[in-house]
Amino acid sequence: MIKRKDIQAIVKGDPKVVRAWVMYDWANSVYQLTIASAIFPIYYNTVTRHGSDFTVSFFGAKVVNTVLYSWAIAAAYLLVAICSPLFSSMADYTGRRKGFMRAFTILGAAACGMLFFFDANHVELGVIAFALGTVGYGGSIVFYNSFLPVIAEPKDQDRISARGYAMGYLGGVILLLFNLLMIMKPELFGFDKQSSMPARISFLSVFIWWIGFSTITFRHLPKYTFRKRIQRENVLTNGYRELRIVFNQIRGSYRLSLYLTGFFFIMMGTLTTMFMAATYGEKQLGLKEDVLIPTILAIQLVGMFGAWLFARLSGKFGNLRALIISVVVWILICIYIYTVTGILGFVIAAFFVGIVMGGTQSLARSTYSKMLPETTDHTSFFSFYDVMEKLATVAGTFSFGIIEALTGSMRYSVLAITVFFALGLMFLALLIRKSGSLQ
Repeated sequence: MIKRKDIQAIVKGDPKVVRAWVMYDWANSVYQLTIASAIFPIYYNTVTRHGSDFTVSFFGAKVVNTVLYSWAIAAAYLLVAICSPLFSSMADYTGRRKGFMRAFTILGAAACGMLFFFDANHVELGVIAFALGTVGYGGSIVFYNSFLPVIAEPKDQDRISARGYAMGYLGGVILLLFNLLMIMKPELFGFDKQSSMPARISFLSVFIWWIGFSTITFRHLPKYTFRKRIQRENVLTNGYRELRIVFNQIRGSYRLSLYLTGFFFIMMGTLTTMFMAATYGEKQLGLKEDVLIPTILAIQLVGMFGAWLFARLSGKFGNLRALIISVVVWILICIYIYTVTGILGFVIAAFFVGIVMGGTQSLARSTYSKMLPETTDHTSFFSFYDVMEKLATVAGTFSFGIIEALTGSMRYSVLAITVFFALGLMFLALLIRKSGSLQ
């Protein structure tokens, strides 16, 4: 356990600490791009398809491949949502918050490495490794996000949050470019055109990148604890007790209640779109990897600009108005995607997704940080935030799978995403009437 004499005061705005925090976005965003968004979904669909038959056997149960994929995401994030209060409590009690973040990083990266062994004969291995990679990614973010109000002044949080997302996009793009070259030009690397090895090596590259660059974060990010230890507290239940306390505080705040309700629906739409976009393009529109992967790569490049753009918009119009702009654009995108049938329409939609994707996530995080009451217990509030985000992912991806299973078409799932964004917009509109723009 960390002794009090070992705990050092944290100077907000320390460039070295801020760079270390930002570097974790650079390190872990390769999971979001290569595994969650681009190469793995396409590879998964290819491996689990048998002609026009999309059903697979998962421990003896027959299920549609994309439904299984969306439910694997939902199960992973549900596990993170349930367990993160326990881990946050243990991190609080021991003071080793950074250690828990490192443990989830190792789990996630190692699981991505295990995907190297995923093929048509090992569907269960592939789905479980993908789910564990998602758990590692989602679990590490719980602790990562809680550092933002600790290392940065409120006036700098929009900028630093956007900087993190921009660095994440850039890092993800650099690794994807290498993997894209290997997949599109396998002969340059000594592989046959039909070989699955380039895709499998790309999963291994995520493991190396994530583990390697995260060491910079863990070398410089400080250990910290503010809360005094209470001898009678139960480390196994304290995290859930603190979440209940935070929930009661949020319930007593009109502004936070409205914001987090709207945030829940917005994240249902945003994160489901991020996870299911490549799968939708491959299965519903019949697009091939030579279109899908470059398009998703372009989304990341546009996303860097989008994160910067919405940080500027928040400075000019306020956080809530900037968020409302992003949600309106999301709704228009979803309506348009429902009608898309070819390559050009998908590319146009992807361009606008890139604009709003990074800006929406970055603004959501920094807006919440600004709305927190005066407190030193940032971890409990951000644990609640992260649980909400994970549950939104669970609800969104599970709904996506259910609607596809019932209707046989992913287009109706897109309509459901439109409804999620519309509900989020309604709560933001109610909030801005009450509290203004929130600078």
